[in-house]
Amino acid sequence: MRSAKRTAATTRRAVRGTGRTAAPGAARAALREALAVAADALAERAAAVTTKRALDLGLGSALLLLASPALGLAALVLAVRRGGGGEGVVRREPRIGLGGRPFELRSLRTRRFRLDLLSRLPHVVRGELSLVGPPPPHPDDPALRDPLTAPWWQELRPGLTGLAQVRARSRMPWDEPALLDAHYAEHHGTGLDLAILARTAHIQLRTSLRGARRGKASLSDTDHRLPGCSRVD
Repeated sequence: MRSAKRTAATTRRAVRGTGRTAAPGAARAALREALAVAADALAERAAAVTTKRALDLGLGSALLLLASPALGLAALVLAVRRGGGGEGVVRREPRIGLGGRPFELRSLRTRRFRLDLLSRLPHVVRGELSLVGPPPPHPDDPALRDPLTAPWWQELRPGLTGLAQVRARSRMPWDEPALLDAHYAEHHGTGLDLAILARTAHIQLRTSLRGARRGKASLSDTDHRLPGCSRVD
């Protein structure tokens, strides 16, 4: 009888011990799983950031190299027209970049062929701007203090062009710049960046060709007629 009681007591202690052992084991397993999920998320985010920065550095450097002759010539023309003053050639504006860090945005004072946009490529190479992203905000921009948009600037670089810029002429209610910037902030990736860059290039090329056609159209045949000639002649 006593041996049976001792056996039962031993069994109960073993069961209780097993329960105590299982609980910490389950907690450790849950913790390991949570850490693994967090590590995967961080790795995915780091890979996306690395890819985006590589695209900015590679393509931005190539574009800057190609645009340098035109930018240098434009700067020289502006300097001559404005009396050689450097302040008249370059526009300097305070802006906020990645992580809320302030920087001075510099661009040529011209809109011809969007050279003002291309003159900002050094900011891309230095990492202050991205090729694609929301416009760089002014330090007084309310979006920097809005609880919904403020987190963007902690992990997203402003860009030369963006979704809001390529859809600027759309009159659809869902194409408001703020909504488009929010969509980009939540869904940005290499594929979307390349699509926006291609669309930007297409828009600029079409605008330049349209301007060239208008210049030619202004010189019609009637402009070259001799005085006294009628339209029928």
